[in-house]
Amino acid sequence: MNRFLKGAMILTIAGVIVKIIGAFSKVLIARILGGEGIGLYQMAYLLYQIIVSLATAGLPVAISIMVADKLAHKDMRGAHKIFKVSGLVLFLLGTFFSLALFLSTPWLIEEGWLADPRSRYALMTLTPAIIIVTLLGAFRGYFQGFQDMLPTGASQVVEQTLRVTCMVGFALFLLPYGLPMAAAGATLATFPGVVGGLLVLIYFYYRQRHERASLLAAQDELQVAESAWQIMKRLFILAIPVSMANIMMPIVSGIDLKVVPGRLIEVGYTMREATTLFGYLTGMATSLVNLPIILTTSLAASLVPAISEAYAKKDMKEIQGRSYVALKITSLITVPAFVGLCVLATPISQLLYATPNAGGPIAVMSLSIFLLGMQQVTTGILQGLGHTSIPMINLFISTIIKIPLSWYLTGLPEWGINGAAWSTNIDFGLAALLNMIFVNRYIKYRIPWGETVKIFFSALAMGGATVVVYYFLSSLVGNSIGVLGAIIVAVIVYSAGLLITKTIKPDEWASMPVIGKRIAAYRDRKTANGDEQ
Repeated sequence: MNRFLKGAMILTIAGVIVKIIGAFSKVLIARILGGEGIGLYQMAYLLYQIIVSLATAGLPVAISIMVADKLAHKDMRGAHKIFKVSGLVLFLLGTFFSLALFLSTPWLIEEGWLADPRSRYALMTLTPAIIIVTLLGAFRGYFQGFQDMLPTGASQVVEQTLRVTCMVGFALFLLPYGLPMAAAGATLATFPGVVGGLLVLIYFYYRQRHERASLLAAQDELQVAESAWQIMKRLFILAIPVSMANIMMPIVSGIDLKVVPGRLIEVGYTMREATTLFGYLTGMATSLVNLPIILTTSLAASLVPAISEAYAKKDMKEIQGRSYVALKITSLITVPAFVGLCVLATPISQLLYATPNAGGPIAVMSLSIFLLGMQQVTTGILQGLGHTSIPMINLFISTIIKIPLSWYLTGLPEWGINGAAWSTNIDFGLAALLNMIFVNRYIKYRIPWGETVKIFFSALAMGGATVVVYYFLSSLVGNSIGVLGAIIVAVIVYSAGLLITKTIKPDEWASMPVIGKRIAAYRDRKTANGDEQ
């Protein structure tokens, strides 16, 4: 259990650093490019994300499942061969999709996938990065199969740091040449970022060479290795459903890209107004929603090989334990994050983006923090169990429902861009519900309603205190100090609520990596002192 949580913690710490850097860059870019420029950037970047999902085709997750399975059976030779074969496959896929995206740009404009033709420059500068991203996926899947999350975390931090540094620099350098070129400069920064991340992974792979050699030397020579064809066949059997599940997320954004700006124009907005509102939704609201789900993304990535290993050993108790811990941590983090962001949506928009106008989409989209977190973690559980097609089908069903919802709700005059945000909430919520039904079926998991009520109670108390403190402080010292003060009070009130309701049990504290043993020792000493007295 501790190794699984340690891996999740490493990815979470890396994710926090990455998201903080990314959020900081979004603030700078929003101030450099404005809502219109962010809209141009997002139109290109969302298509890039869809193509990257197609190019990687779910193979990193499939690699981690297959490598974990081989290691559970002490087959290091087989694990290494999986990495080599999948790396070649991903490189070829990356090259194909990179060229395809570059050459199809005029068609994408003609068909309306790029609602604003000025975003073509931003899209074309993204295409070289696809090849490198696929190689990143092969390395990360390999290391995650070992449940070694440090290489992935380190590469993510280096990648984001380089990307953000170059993004701000390129955008400022190209801004005098026009807003479309500045947006292209921002997207061009993706390439040096992914190259830096790949170099970090190559370093870790080289450093691991002695450990690999010793494991290979100790392996039973009688073990029969799979052929390259058998590996590719199993990879794609696992990867295609995972790919479709993963691609549904950028497809959700792609639906918004296709439907939302055009629908806003239909109901009376100008092209520039529609682009600006789209920037508020995808560049500002979505960026804030993605911050709290760093942990759930890390948990899902760590869960897949951890549950796959336990499943290979037929250890149902371990599967249930890891799933329970992951889902409880998800609720503990996402529920207060949703409540806090909802009640402070407009002040946070003013603080970070120098405009209150993104407050509406941020408030609505905040619900997605909880819904998307649950969807991600339940997807990780199902994928680790080998049921990779189920999350894909569930997301497909919810996405099909989102299409008419996006069109209808965005077209309501009183809803507008908030309607698009609500359609996304419904999409994630339905996918999470369907996933949970299947998790209950396969591992007999039951929602701990008592604990869930305690978490929501603590979060609602936190939300009320946050609003009171914000309005009190903002009237005295302004918006920025008011937001920061309210956040500090929110953390204190929520933590107090968890302690009062005893939501976290003593053994759960002890299982936490790094700090768990210290907390448990402190509690034991306190209990012993109380008994002595």
